[in-house]
Amino acid sequence: MDKGIDVSYAQGNINWKRVQTDFAIIRAGYGRESSQKDAQFDNNYEGCKSNKVPCGAYWYSYALSADEAKKEAAACISVIKGKKYEYPIYYDIENSNQFALGKAKCTEIARAFLEELESQGYWAGLYSSKYSLEQYFTEDLRKRYAVWVANYDVDETDYSGPFGIWQYSSEGKMNGISGNVDMNYCYIDYPSFIKRAGKNGFVAEKPALDKTGYKKGDSTIGSLALKEMLLIAQKLDINKYGMDENSSFGDGTLRAVNGLLKKWGYQENGIAGRNFIMKLKSEIFKKI
Repeated sequence: MDKGIDVSYAQGNINWKRVQTDFAIIRAGYGRESSQKDAQFDNNYEGCKSNKVPCGAYWYSYALSADEAKKEAAACISVIKGKKYEYPIYYDIENSNQFALGKAKCTEIARAFLEELESQGYWAGLYSSKYSLEQYFTEDLRKRYAVWVANYDVDETDYSGPFGIWQYSSEGKMNGISGNVDMNYCYIDYPSFIKRAGKNGFVAEKPALDKTGYKKGDSTIGSLALKEMLLIAQKLDINKYGMDENSSFGDGTLRAVNGLLKKWGYQENGIAGRNFIMKLKSEIFKKI
């Protein structure tokens, strides 16, 4: 579980060098126009990045229809594009005139925004109070997207659905921030999921073919046998790289292993384990 904050123009100029938090969700803006960007959004984003604070963002809604929600999504995307976010991008719906429309309409509004956001490669989420989430949004929507629930003055939220972040207080104190700041607990490793999926400005991480195996510095009989296989693969035009002229796993062998991993679409981690050897064996047998 990580402990974090969410901030906006209301916190003024934050001294991010003094802030000690596991993550931050920053207000990107509100409404249907990109000109309604939060006055501190750029400062807060740069403050997070400069001080290695993983961050997400949220957009405050005034939409009363799906069409207006789509316009809000377009405005949000124009503000947040070109940046990287380790946490989801949330749609903040909490106005009484929106809730007066009823559950079906609120769900329609939220879905319109979230679908637009997701279509542009963002990990989308919904923020509201525990009561509002349960009363004004359908269960299928709340299960479909990341949920950030606000629930104050309780030891533990009893929100009836899956959620990733719980905002438990609006009266927190933090070095570097004047006045109160919202406090949150996060129960999901969003940075890993988002980076692995290639969302929020990140490039999808390639899977590792092996996590253990022969690697640079090895000088066993096994690593020598690996080099012999790589030499055979070189003669068959499978491996484009030469090897070190010795019995150890050196820089040349590393280049060969990583070159093949790249060719096969795997993470270039320099490890040749059982899966690598079996795949290389298969490639050799195809050629002979």
